[in-house]
Amino acid sequence: MDLVVITEKADPPVAKVIDYKKFLYDQKKKQKEIAQKAQKTVVKEIRFGPNTDDHDYEFKRKHAENFLKEGSKLKAYVFFKGRSIVFKDKGEILLLRLAQDLEDLGKVESLPKLEGKRMIIMIAPKK
Repeated sequence: MDLVVITEKADPPVAKVIDYKKFLYDQKKKQKEIAQKAQKTVVKEIRFGPNTDDHDYEFKRKHAENFLKEGSKLKAYVFFKGRSIVFKDKGEILLLRLAQDLEDLGKVESLPKLEGKRMIIMIAPKK
Protein backbone atom coordinates (compact mmCIF):
# COMPACT_ATOMS: atom_id res chain seq x y z
CA MET A 1 0.00 0.00 0.00
CA ASP A 2 1.19 3.50 -0.89
CA LEU A 3 0.15 7.05 -0.04
CA VAL A 4 -0.92 8.53 -3.42
CA VAL A 5 -1.71 12.22 -4.05
CA ILE A 6 -4.95 12.26 -6.06
CA THR A 7 -5.31 16.02 -6.64
CA GLU A 8 -2.68 18.58 -5.73
CA LYS A 9 -4.73 21.58 -6.80
CA ALA A 10 -7.48 21.03 -4.23
CA ASP A 11 -7.30 22.94 -0.95
CA PRO A 12 -6.17 20.91 1.06
CA PRO A 13 -4.56 18.39 -1.35
CA VAL A 14 -6.32 15.01 -1.52
CA ALA A 15 -4.32 11.83 -0.84
CA LYS A 16 -5.34 8.18 -0.45
CA VAL A 17 -3.71 5.04 0.82
CA ILE A 18 -4.04 2.62 -2.16
CA ASP A 19 -2.05 0.22 -4.30
CA TYR A 20 -0.09 2.54 -6.64
CA LYS A 21 0.23 0.04 -9.53
CA LYS A 22 -3.54 -0.53 -9.54
CA PHE A 23 -4.08 3.25 -9.46
CA LEU A 24 -1.87 3.68 -12.56
CA TYR A 25 -3.67 0.82 -14.32
CA ASP A 26 -7.09 2.40 -13.64
CA GLN A 27 -5.87 5.78 -14.88
CA LYS A 28 -4.64 4.28 -18.18
CA LYS A 29 -7.93 2.44 -18.58
CA LYS A 30 -9.91 5.69 -18.12
CA GLN A 31 -7.69 7.47 -20.66
CA LYS A 32 -8.31 4.69 -23.20
CA GLU A 33 -12.08 4.94 -22.73
CA ILE A 34 -11.98 8.71 -23.20
CA ALA A 35 -9.90 8.32 -26.39
CA GLN A 36 -12.34 5.75 -27.80
CA LYS A 37 -15.33 8.00 -27.16
CA ALA A 38 -13.64 11.01 -28.75
CA GLN A 39 -14.96 11.90 -32.19
CA LYS A 40 -12.52 11.26 -34.98
CA THR A 41 -12.74 13.64 -37.91
CA VAL A 42 -12.80 11.96 -41.30
CA VAL A 43 -11.68 13.90 -44.36
CA LYS A 44 -13.07 12.75 -47.72
CA GLU A 45 -11.55 14.00 -50.97
CA ILE A 46 -13.08 14.80 -54.34
CA ARG A 47 -10.89 15.50 -57.36
CA PHE A 48 -11.85 17.68 -60.31
CA GLY A 49 -10.06 18.67 -63.48
CA PRO A 50 -10.07 22.27 -64.71
CA ASN A 51 -12.33 21.30 -67.64
CA THR A 52 -14.80 19.12 -65.72
CA ASP A 53 -18.11 18.79 -67.60
CA ASP A 54 -21.52 19.56 -66.04
CA HIS A 55 -22.61 15.92 -65.78
CA ASP A 56 -19.37 14.92 -64.06
CA TYR A 57 -19.64 17.93 -61.76
CA GLU A 58 -23.20 16.98 -60.72
CA PHE A 59 -22.14 13.37 -60.09
CA LYS A 60 -19.30 14.47 -57.81
CA ARG A 61 -21.47 17.11 -56.10
CA LYS A 62 -23.94 14.39 -55.07
CA HIS A 63 -21.10 12.40 -53.55
CA ALA A 64 -19.93 15.53 -51.73
CA GLU A 65 -23.45 16.02 -50.32
CA ASN A 66 -23.44 12.44 -49.02
CA PHE A 67 -20.04 12.95 -47.37
CA LEU A 68 -21.25 16.09 -45.58
CA LYS A 69 -24.47 14.37 -44.47
CA GLU A 70 -22.35 11.57 -42.95
CA GLY A 71 -20.52 14.21 -40.91
CA SER A 72 -17.19 13.98 -42.74
CA LYS A 73 -15.14 16.98 -43.79
CA LEU A 74 -14.76 17.51 -47.51
CA LYS A 75 -11.53 18.36 -49.29
CA ALA A 76 -12.29 19.22 -52.91
CA TYR A 77 -9.44 19.97 -55.25
CA VAL A 78 -8.76 20.72 -58.87
CA PHE A 79 -5.66 18.98 -60.18
CA PHE A 80 -3.82 20.75 -62.98
CA LYS A 81 -1.88 18.42 -65.31
CA GLY A 82 0.87 19.74 -67.53
CA ARG A 83 -0.10 22.98 -69.25
CA SER A 84 -3.63 23.06 -67.83
CA ILE A 85 -2.20 25.25 -65.04
CA VAL A 86 -3.10 28.09 -67.45
CA PHE A 87 -6.76 27.56 -66.44
CA LYS A 88 -6.37 28.57 -62.77
CA ASP A 89 -9.43 30.80 -63.01
CA LYS A 90 -11.60 27.91 -64.29
CA GLY A 91 -10.51 25.79 -61.33
CA GLU A 92 -11.29 28.53 -58.84
CA ILE A 93 -14.74 29.13 -60.39
CA LEU A 94 -15.46 25.39 -60.20
CA LEU A 95 -14.55 25.18 -56.50
CA LEU A 96 -16.51 28.33 -55.62
CA ARG A 97 -19.52 26.90 -57.50
CA LEU A 98 -19.23 23.71 -55.43
CA ALA A 99 -19.03 25.73 -52.21
CA GLN A 100 -22.12 27.69 -53.20
CA ASP A 101 -24.06 24.51 -54.06
CA LEU A 102 -23.17 22.95 -50.71
CA GLU A 103 -23.63 26.01 -48.50
CA ASP A 104 -26.84 24.62 -46.91
CA LEU A 105 -25.01 21.41 -45.84
CA GLY A 106 -21.57 22.74 -44.94
CA LYS A 107 -19.51 25.82 -44.32
CA VAL A 108 -16.31 26.74 -46.10
CA GLU A 109 -13.26 26.47 -43.84
CA SER A 110 -10.71 27.72 -46.36
CA LEU A 111 -11.22 29.46 -49.67
CA PRO A 112 -9.59 28.03 -52.83
CA LYS A 113 -5.84 28.31 -52.69
CA LEU A 114 -3.20 26.96 -55.04
CA GLU A 115 -0.67 24.51 -53.57
CA GLY A 116 1.67 23.28 -56.26
CA LYS A 117 -0.50 21.71 -58.99
CA ARG A 118 -3.62 21.53 -56.81
CA MET A 119 -6.20 24.16 -55.95
CA ILE A 120 -7.83 23.12 -52.66
CA ILE A 121 -10.97 24.07 -50.75
CA MET A 122 -12.05 22.64 -47.36
CA ILE A 123 -15.72 22.33 -46.38
CA ALA A 124 -16.88 21.23 -42.92
CA PRO A 125 -20.39 19.89 -42.23
CA LYS A 126 -22.87 22.08 -40.38
CA LYS A 127 -24.10 20.76 -37.06
